[in-house]
Amino acid sequence: MNFYSLFSLKFLLFKNKSFIWKSENQGIKVRSNIKTIKIDLLVGIDRQKKTLLNNTLNFAKGNFTNNALLWGSRGNGKSTLVKSVFNYLSKDFKSLRLIQLNKKDLSDIELIYLTLSRFKNFRFIIFIDDLSFEKIDTDYKIIKSTLDGSILNQPLNIIVYITSNRRHLMPRDMIDNEKSSAIHTDEGIDEKVSLSDRFGLWIGFHNISQDEYLNIIKSYCHYYKIKYSNEDIKDSIKWSIQRGNRNGRTAWQYIIQLAARENLMIDF
Repeated sequence: MNFYSLFSLKFLLFKNKSFIWKSENQGIKVRSNIKTIKIDLLVGIDRQKKTLLNNTLNFAKGNFTNNALLWGSRGNGKSTLVKSVFNYLSKDFKSLRLIQLNKKDLSDIELIYLTLSRFKNFRFIIFIDDLSFEKIDTDYKIIKSTLDGSILNQPLNIIVYITSNRRHLMPRDMIDNEKSSAIHTDEGIDEKVSLSDRFGLWIGFHNISQDEYLNIIKSYCHYYKIKYSNEDIKDSIKWSIQRGNRNGRTAWQYIIQLAARENLMIDF
């Protein structure tokens, strides 16, 4: 797979919509297709969908908008929502681009800013998926300084969307441990909690009810024309109990099971 220099980056951006940042090459690798669920099929997260869609729409129109932290329970659609919103809006807004940045490459974020800020005709979403920090991590300071207070201000044509299972991007005990290790306890705790405060937009995802879980499955069945009987309702509940999770991901996995039973191909 070839990687492109900055000199040819403009051509690359014209021809493609989504990329992954590769730290070893200090450049981007094309993602030819983002597989995700169509935005109309995202059921049970209507408030979250409306919030992120409006924020991204404002950004795509050229307005200065908030960075967003999508946090909460696993499997309830945080990453899917980001990708679905992008796919939906990029059809009408041809300048919109998505660049995924992995946690191991966080130290490159200022380089990314410097690089992408040169292409003012494009609007870039920097997408960092499933981000969290452990006790040994200090990389949270990179994100903190970059989002607010860095000598390099965030370019107007870049927005950052991060998903995490943790509201403050780090475990509670990592924050609480400051009480026993910091000389100035309050300052130490504020140092870590303030990381999440750098996001102007917080979007929470929480556990769903059984009715919401069943509605998700029914909407998928209706869209993909999959037969769904009363027996399947009982079976889908049993499916979630066996997995110990009742969320959108579990519902989607059950749909794959139903489709396989009827020899149906599910497209994205």
